Amino acid sequence: MSEHDSSEGLPVWCAGDEWCPITTTATLIGKKWHPVIVHRLLEGGPLGFNALKEEVDGISSKVLSDSLSDMEEASLVEREIVSEKPFRVEYSLTERGRDLRPVIEAMREWGTTHLVPAEDREASVTNRG
Repeated sequence: MSEHDSSEGLPVWCAGDEWCPITTTATLIGKKWHPVIVHRLLEGGPLGFNALKEEVDGISSKVLSDSLSDMEEASLVEREIVSEKPFRVEYSLTERGRDLRPVIEAMREWGTTHLVPAEDREASVTNRG
């Protein structure tokens, strides 16, 4: 488990209290792959690294590893060693991570309602900035 227990609040400093919860949440799950990882773990339950990589189409091993480390540090994901020989770990959502379900479902619903396929990669909103 990381330095912060998932039952504790996350330490946050914000200049504007009114929008602080929104920006803090966006910082935690706003990286490109974080919401996808949360979604796959919500849908598939605990997954080993390779299985999770297969579920997150297009992610490199390094980016997945870095993302999981970030999410573990924020107490969204926990890593459990399930076998020593051969060495195998599983990743699962903590209670804090599971509490993101309505956020992820709202993101999915919004995307289903408002997004259309791009004509090509250059026209895609995911290819900007």
